[in-house]
Amino acid sequence: MNGFAGAHESHDANADQHSQYDDHYSSTSDDDNDAVEVTFDPASPYRRKSSLIYSEANAPKIAGYKSKAAASQCLVHQFLEGYRNEKRKSTDLEHVGQMHEDVADEVGLDHFVEPKGTAASPQLNGTSRDLDSDASTETGQPDQESWRKSRLNLDHNEGLNSRLLTKKQLTDMAWGVRELSRRLGSIRLKFKVRSVFLLTKAYDRELIPKTRLVAKWLLSKARDVRYIVYVEESLKSNDEFDAPGLLQELGQEYCDSDVHAAKKSLENRLRFWNEKMCRKRPHTFDFVITLGGDGTVLYASWLFQRIVPPVLSFSLGSLGFLTKFEFSEYEEILSTAFREGVTVSLRLRFEGTVMRSQKKTNQLTQNEYVDEQGTHRKRDLIEELIGEEQDDERTHKPDGTYEILNEIVVDRGPNPTMSSTEIFGDDEHFTSVLADGVCVSTPTGSTAYNLAAGGSLCHPDNPVMLVTSICAHTLSFRPIILPDTIVLRIGVPYDARTGSWASFDGRERVELGPGDYVTVSASRFPFASVQPQGRRGEDWVKSISAKLGWNTRQRQKNDGYNQWNK
Repeated sequence: MNGFAGAHESHDANADQHSQYDDHYSSTSDDDNDAVEVTFDPASPYRRKSSLIYSEANAPKIAGYKSKAAASQCLVHQFLEGYRNEKRKSTDLEHVGQMHEDVADEVGLDHFVEPKGTAASPQLNGTSRDLDSDASTETGQPDQESWRKSRLNLDHNEGLNSRLLTKKQLTDMAWGVRELSRRLGSIRLKFKVRSVFLLTKAYDRELIPKTRLVAKWLLSKARDVRYIVYVEESLKSNDEFDAPGLLQELGQEYCDSDVHAAKKSLENRLRFWNEKMCRKRPHTFDFVITLGGDGTVLYASWLFQRIVPPVLSFSLGSLGFLTKFEFSEYEEILSTAFREGVTVSLRLRFEGTVMRSQKKTNQLTQNEYVDEQGTHRKRDLIEELIGEEQDDERTHKPDGTYEILNEIVVDRGPNPTMSSTEIFGDDEHFTSVLADGVCVSTPTGSTAYNLAAGGSLCHPDNPVMLVTSICAHTLSFRPIILPDTIVLRIGVPYDARTGSWASFDGRERVELGPGDYVTVSASRFPFASVQPQGRRGEDWVKSISAKLGWNTRQRQKNDGYNQWNK
């Protein structure tokens, strides 16, 4: 990402003649192209099953390797890295000559572990030599050695799926994001904004003219910076947006200069985005502006599955829990944001991964197989996920990972009967559920499907997971709130009567067959939402009161205080 904390950049009137349109793909991508299967450490008390295997190739962190922040690095991780460096320096000074005991080492929480076998990646204090030592592979699988060596050649800025982190790593990651969010809430960040991403409902005739107004304002000669504006590709031929007419109107502002050069520059500065571009080159955009409602903000989160530029949302929808700015003041709001900086809130997102059950050797039916002794056995999801496993067993493999801002729902789909699901937390089986479905919500999504299903309202700053059943066939299943350091797994048992369906923020919908499950964990890529200055604490309470009528009733009549006469 090109945005960073620093001085505001200004350009002269001729700067538009030097705009360069770099349309090459970056080496950094959000696509998971290189799938790797690795081994898992059986000694880990929290991440120990073969079902937790890699769906993407990510590099280990090697001590002594230092690199500058990549242009494609997420805003959050740029700040986190700087915060860690400062904390590491202060910690080193405080602990010189002091001895301390780390309980995490005793229970194996500080080990980097993979599905089955010894930890494939080194500790943070390890060296490249440790990776090739014999001691690191004594209990590993045959494919572990080649996996480790191949990962040494990968980009060191790549990270892991949060579902594969150890308990301590997941806790440290979540705490770091929370601490950073708390600090960002009291300061302004001044970004060097050049490329602006406009997002709206391309089919809404009321919003398209407003999008055109914002694009024209950004591209105007009156701006100190020659912004590059990206609008949705479908607007290129939209009559309401009228891209050729917009360029012609803007060209009239350059009548006192080289008209031909000005026209060419304007054509280069008005560009069009598509979903592939957001997925492949998210760092291209410095700032995101949404025009719509909460659904438009959710779409922005869906487009930017990893790197999320700061998102400023204008309220042009029905509810507006995520849209904090009035469109009527867009010129003043944007001018202030670009000139004086913005306050950013980091909203927790979840990482959801679909895990597919793999057919066993000598499997006879959907849930029955013959073992090595010739005994007929039935497959058991609980046994496969938390029971004792075989060294050569590969029970599941990943089939798609999604970053979500609202909720992950596992429900019965079009099936006329209830769904049967099993819920796991870390290495523990929580419960079996007979219901229409289960909703796992972020604090941001607590006012959405979670609320409709009877779940709790939750302030978006809370680091929690909200688990709510949907029409459970029991009187005792109450909504529960779990910490964001847990890795949840929601699966369909092998003996279920029907399959289930998983949906991610109401967009992607995937069928789950018997034995399939979904992992849910806190994402390493929170959603950077721009907030109005000085209103962060009270804004959410006012929203639920105004939008949902929370605790609204007519006041009692008061005829004056009368002391009770005994």
